Amino acid sequence: MDLSLIQKDILITLITLYHQSSHSIKGEEIAEVLKRNPGTVRNQMQALKALGLVEGVPGPKGGYTPTAMAYKELNLVSYEHQSEVPIVRDGETVKGVRVAELDFTTLCHPDLCHAVVKIIGSVKHFRVGDHVTIGPTPVNKLLVRGEVYGMDENQQALLISISEMISLPKQPISFFMSTPLITLPEAATLRDAVHLFNAHRIHGAPVMNDSMLLGIVTMSDIIRALDEGRSLDGMVTEVMTPDVVKAPSNVRIFEVVGRFKEREIGRLIVIDDGRPVGIITQSDIIRVFPSL
Repeated sequence: MDLSLIQKDILITLITLYHQSSHSIKGEEIAEVLKRNPGTVRNQMQALKALGLVEGVPGPKGGYTPTAMAYKELNLVSYEHQSEVPIVRDGETVKGVRVAELDFTTLCHPDLCHAVVKIIGSVKHFRVGDHVTIGPTPVNKLLVRGEVYGMDENQQALLISISEMISLPKQPISFFMSTPLITLPEAATLRDAVHLFNAHRIHGAPVMNDSMLLGIVTMSDIIRALDEGRSLDGMVTEVMTPDVVKAPSNVRIFEVVGRFKEREIGRLIVIDDGRPVGIITQSDIIRVFPSL
């Protein structure tokens, strides 16, 4: 069947939102994503229902859900079994859009590297000149950055000029962590911490009570304490951060990169069988991902 561009936009957005939330989607939600009038979306929904592409769900929590015919019509039969490949603009994931295919068109050109990015969602979210980041892809963990220089509404595709491609390491964080873990005992003073940091040329260390992790103290914590008038003979437990960000040793490193920015931290403690075994710092991350 021949669907109009607005019908394709609505149907693709419905499918995308439905799989993000696992419940029926209201016409207003689709209208918000597409920047369309809600009345226009509701009118088109009636046509899509008549074609057997969507089903209406009654009630206050009702809305619309896509039918199996909708997936077939848009060649998305295996959509629900695909991994999420996000597309980010200005540091934020574009809502209602995910990447379906990435086809390189000028990979061998000496000066240019262009690609066609087929998306699930509407290309109307984007403008020429937008800087986007795609990925990581599920198998090769490829991260692609570039600038949008064109759009194809019929194919729901973005044309991008690629500025950078990064293959993210698949190794777990235990491969990159610093070990053995240098720690401070619960009874340590700020003076002890400064001596430890100088001796090992580090800027922070976890505070331990035998095998129990109590917190983490950094040079910034000590400087702040001294600025507040505290003595170097004060206890590290008085200035440490008790809420320590931790991750299992088998977690892959690209999965924890975002935590450094989200939590505004400089280091992360690696745990194995419930025990701290190592530490990953911002410097370690920069060495692995120099362009991130």
